[in-house]
Amino acid sequence: MYPAEFEYFAPRTVDEAIDLLARHGEDAKILAGGQSLLPMMKLRIAGPKYLVDVNRIDGLGGLRREGDRLVIGALCRHADVAASALVREHLPIMMDAARLTADVQVRNRGTVAGSLAHADPAGDWPAALLALETTVHIAGRGGARAVPLQEFIVDAYTTQLAAAEMVVAVSIAIPSRPSGGAYVKFEKRAGDFAVASLGVQLGLDGDRCRRVAVSLGALGPTAIRARAAEDALERQAPTTDRLDEAARLVREAAQPFADTRGSVEYKRHLAGVLFRRAFAAALDRARGRQVDIIHL
Repeated sequence: MYPAEFEYFAPRTVDEAIDLLARHGEDAKILAGGQSLLPMMKLRIAGPKYLVDVNRIDGLGGLRREGDRLVIGALCRHADVAASALVREHLPIMMDAARLTADVQVRNRGTVAGSLAHADPAGDWPAALLALETTVHIAGRGGARAVPLQEFIVDAYTTQLAAAEMVVAVSIAIPSRPSGGAYVKFEKRAGDFAVASLGVQLGLDGDRCRRVAVSLGALGPTAIRARAAEDALERQAPTTDRLDEAARLVREAAQPFADTRGSVEYKRHLAGVLFRRAFAAALDRARGRQVDIIHL
């Protein structure tokens, strides 16, 4: 199918892009990677009258370290994250998410910021980055603001972004060592939407967990933090009994709905299984072992 007719703009600065968004309001959409927006336009699910292509704006690409944070520009592609030595060294959970995102075409064109702004409940980046201290940086007519990811996504496909605002960067705190993280997902076929996904980020203090974050994807209207499971492991040695209890709490935290991908009971069971796999990989990485995550 073909999209409905639209007017196309290619601003050269953030201010110009924001002016266009303010002028055209809800009828305008930003085009970055286009891997979510364009298919929706072709299916006539979305029909913006104006497209604001931000790909020609200098300074929105790439990723870099600024102090103790990793800064990802709004035009940073999934493939850029997957190829980053900085990410591989400090944030392997993000390496997992980048490699498990969709297919090669999407990874080469799609952007991390665009994925967060799209706020798909089954998206990889909201689930993976919720396990980290992630901040979304927004520019708009009213100035710049920084919003924690937990607050930025408010519901399925709904964020805090106003009509005359755009995401310009995403920043993530680099965890202190020893630490490790992992992101896993189960899908019916490679590149499909997740039936369930799960991220774990942890730090170690000797044999005890210094900090634990557990995030769930495709198991509710937004990505979910399993706070009770985190509390059960905080400052504790990860014994079999404690992990069994944490897995139970993860299943309780899940809020899935039944669809063609599985029943509520099935998806809750998956949440527990994925938690054990993600935790084991994160723990190995925190202990200095190399672990590769594959499609499940």
